[in-house]
Amino acid sequence: MNTDISSLLLKYKNFQQVPIKDIVQQIEAKKKCQKKLPTWFSAEGIYYPQKLSIEQTSSETTAQYKANLVNGKTLIDLTGGFGVDSYFFAKQMEKVIHCELDLDLSKVASHNYKILDQNNIETTPENGLEFLQKSNQKFDWIYLDPARRNDQKGKVFLLSDCLPNVPENLDLLFEHSDNVLIKTAPLLDITNGIDELTFVKSIHVIAVNNEVKELLWVLQKEFEGDINIETVNLKSDKEEKFLFLLKDEQSATASYAMPKKYVYEPNAAILKSGAFKMVGNTFRLEKLHQHSHLYTSDTFLADFPGRIFQVDEILSHQGKNLKKRLKDIKTNVTTRNYPESVENLRRKYKMKDGGDTYVFFTTACDHNKVVLVCSRLFG
Repeated sequence: MNTDISSLLLKYKNFQQVPIKDIVQQIEAKKKCQKKLPTWFSAEGIYYPQKLSIEQTSSETTAQYKANLVNGKTLIDLTGGFGVDSYFFAKQMEKVIHCELDLDLSKVASHNYKILDQNNIETTPENGLEFLQKSNQKFDWIYLDPARRNDQKGKVFLLSDCLPNVPENLDLLFEHSDNVLIKTAPLLDITNGIDELTFVKSIHVIAVNNEVKELLWVLQKEFEGDINIETVNLKSDKEEKFLFLLKDEQSATASYAMPKKYVYEPNAAILKSGAFKMVGNTFRLEKLHQHSHLYTSDTFLADFPGRIFQVDEILSHQGKNLKKRLKDIKTNVTTRNYPESVENLRRKYKMKDGGDTYVFFTTACDHNKVVLVCSRLFG
């Protein structure tokens, strides 16, 4: 897999009647799978689609998590793609139907399932919604991963901006199943998603090594209870989980304090979930400021789902002392509720990147800006 692709292109025009560009595509796509899809990477005879399909598919880590959310006999994947999610659903279900409109991609998925000896998946090269419209079958679960129509980075989007349009097809989905699982990109606003959907039972915020990868929406027909939000940060050695009811976060009140001996930074999944009050209340921590989302205490809590720091110094954000203290030292810089960017602060104070010192530029509960020089203890 360390083939020099440029040399390969120059050396061969064709190889055993296969265009060299097709071989290069296979090499590049397989490289993308080494860490993301080790089951596919390590199997002989796997065929790969273009790199974009690999980039857009779930990782094995998140696909395995999704599979643990479903049960029963039958599941239909309306947006099958390369087929990673369907493969892991098939480990839980008696039968999975994989719908994929792209004929070539459907053939790739079908071929690979045979190679991987996963024989309870039926592939069909058609639009998943159209398949449902023609079907009289009832499924235990429907799964879909709608794609954004407009892929402008950073832009807030709605489910109705995606294909398939889930909100306008909810009635069709619930005609064929009482349980619907939807995967969306992390950029989707949770409040907007709840407003667009019906019968939302739970929302799962999935991070891998502290990077939020996807939101999972579990819908149950006629469900009228409180929405449960489950956050998980999947790490190589453990899972950091934090669960709460949306209504509890909405009704909770936070307590505030100036920085104490320890500072706590929730993991990315918790921050995405909006559990800014519940995480503090659950662990009996005080917030530095309403909008800073950093927490503090004089007690060390090793089970906190995030990073834990010891506060070594508290500095004013003004004056020459700060420049003298930070100049030329290696630091890991974070801003929370602070008007300047990390890049500007590094230039301003001539800080080098890296090292064992962690510096937080933030705002305290007295509304003054502070700089916390810390040592990382955990996470």
